[in-house]
Amino acid sequence: MSDPSAGPAPLLAVLDYGIGNLRSAQKALEKVGADARLTDDPDLVAAADGVVLPGVGAFGRCVEALAASGLRPVAERAARGASAGTGPPFLGICVGLQMLHHGSDESPGAVGLGVLDGDVGVLVGDVKRPQMQWNRLEPVDGAADHPMFAGLGDGPWTYFVHGYAAPVGPATVATCRYGTEVCAAEAVGDLWACQFHPEKSSTAGLRVLANFVALVDARRAERRVA
Repeated sequence: MSDPSAGPAPLLAVLDYGIGNLRSAQKALEKVGADARLTDDPDLVAAADGVVLPGVGAFGRCVEALAASGLRPVAERAARGASAGTGPPFLGICVGLQMLHHGSDESPGAVGLGVLDGDVGVLVGDVKRPQMQWNRLEPVDGAADHPMFAGLGDGPWTYFVHGYAAPVGPATVATCRYGTEVCAAEAVGDLWACQFHPEKSSTAGLRVLANFVALVDARRAERRVA
């Protein structure tokens, strides 16, 4: 999905803090044309064209592992820079989205990165938890043209595995229906985050990742001109 004539593939730092199957996200990003590297090296992260924070499992365990790896300040700095448009694009996936918030009901006392407002809460209503299924993305009003959704068409299906979710708020660009309206994706500036797993979401998921790589490539080109 990348253009070989555009030069070398953009370098994406996939933060390696020892949680979950990080390699699946790396391989999916490679498939859509990125030079994606698992790393715990702050220097490589600083040199990267974009940063990716995957996450699976419990919020508290992920926050602890991120801190233990030494990558917590690196991740927070990268996420804040992306949200402000002063740094390379940043993508959070699943618990990687949740860690961008202040905290989670799943792990009282565990402190998130606090880049996005609000705390993560348990899925409510008469539903099975976790949500472990395909569900349809519904862009919120005004977000249908967001570059995250380019080429997806109406109501694309993506794969979710989660028992907790961020609040629906100003950063929300897509929801899904699971008992009630659930935050499915967020974006502020060049900070994107998906509650669903794009690396497990077949064609739609690969399109989201390709859209992120396209954003990274565009920002890299802008920096070269500047």
